[in-house]
Amino acid sequence: MGILERFRLDDRVAIVTGAGRGIGAAIAEAYAEAGAHVVVAARSREQIDRTAASARRHGRRALAVPCDVLERSQLESLVEATLREFGRIDLLVNNAGGWPPKPALRTSEKEFEAAFRFNVTTAFVLTRLVVPRIVETAGTGAVVNISSVAGRHHASGFAAYGTAKAALSFLTQNLAQEFAPKVRVNGIAVGSIETDALAGILTPAIKDEMVKLTPLGRLGQVEDIAACALYLASPAASYVTGEIYGVNGGLVALNMHLPRAFE
Repeated sequence: MGILERFRLDDRVAIVTGAGRGIGAAIAEAYAEAGAHVVVAARSREQIDRTAASARRHGRRALAVPCDVLERSQLESLVEATLREFGRIDLLVNNAGGWPPKPALRTSEKEFEAAFRFNVTTAFVLTRLVVPRIVETAGTGAVVNISSVAGRHHASGFAAYGTAKAALSFLTQNLAQEFAPKVRVNGIAVGSIETDALAGILTPAIKDEMVKLTPLGRLGQVEDIAACALYLASPAASYVTGEIYGVNGGLVALNMHLPRAFE
């Protein structure tokens, strides 16, 4: 097999959550371009229909499944719909997640637990549902979890989100040990990526400061994450499991500074 062929995903079946837009949509399209059939899941029917249509332009099949990852019954339906349509599952990308920065002293217990559930528990539950079906139907496969640089470096304002993403990264490494050698499990520590979610908190001044604090001198694009997610899902990474790859412009500290509690 040639080196470029090792990045192909021909006829594999991939589930991607949070695939209506942004990073999830870019990963779904990258997988389709590499030959995979994709199941795109998110709450917005309009958005996932658009992602699925884009994936089909690469000659691959695509199934759009409305899904709120916070509802276990909908995660079960997502898996069932995938098996009905394709008869197998090879790949899972746990991309759904997120949480806005907020001072710790203004973060309620309910909010803290909700951030953990959205970013960690949902990925755990879906992985538990999918991995046995990967082994049953495909024999081997891979899981890619979308974590964050906020789970690697410490900063004011990220007690809830950063702790949740740190837990997701640690969960990734634990599951890699447990599911080897059949299913590889890796993660991506995502940096500041230009998406609609980030745009909601960006001002020109904040953006300029973030770029200035990023060694590579720019914010990331969704394709930067999709390229790494493709590698981790493909045979090119067949000897890689339990790793958290940083795709974050070289950050060794967060590039968003929020005030300390008592400043």
